[in-house]
Amino acid sequence: MMFKSTTILAVKKDDQVAIAGDGQVTITGNVIVKHQARKIRRLYQDKVLAGFAGAVADAITLFEKFEQQLDSHQGNLRRAAVELAKEWRTDRFLRRLEALLVVASPDALLIISGTGDVIEPDDGVAAIGSGGSYALAAARSLIRNTDLSPAAIAQEALFVASEICVYTNSNITVEEISS
Repeated sequence: MMFKSTTILAVKKDDQVAIAGDGQVTITGNVIVKHQARKIRRLYQDKVLAGFAGAVADAITLFEKFEQQLDSHQGNLRRAAVELAKEWRTDRFLRRLEALLVVASPDALLIISGTGDVIEPDDGVAAIGSGGSYALAAARSLIRNTDLSPAAIAQEALFVASEICVYTNSNITVEEISS
């Protein structure tokens, strides 16, 4: 069975950050099996947001590992992300995990991959998953041309993606943190 779905979008503006995710899970290419999956978590005493694209069990494992790194680095998002990326790339078990993470706090917004990448976007907008490109384009336009909050931008951009991408639905969850 091949699961395909997910659009996760993160928007950081000033001291606010929001992550939005759709709820769709698709199997074997074109069968929708779930409409309201929750792909965003609050971590480290609700000070960090994390969203995932990929295999759910793999993502949950990575969330747990990332939260351990946050704990051992006193909530330092960048340091925890680098340490997770190093562990993910070098550990024999973790290397097989198939997921991408977007993590955010009011201080930083990062994409973490199993190949050792820790990417901080230049413009405070990051997206992953099947509909990520559509949501990213919509969010960049909204952030440049409106005064909407990060949560409003993330929600509206994901809604736009849901109108274009068959792997993205409009059951959108948004989490927001500000300092």
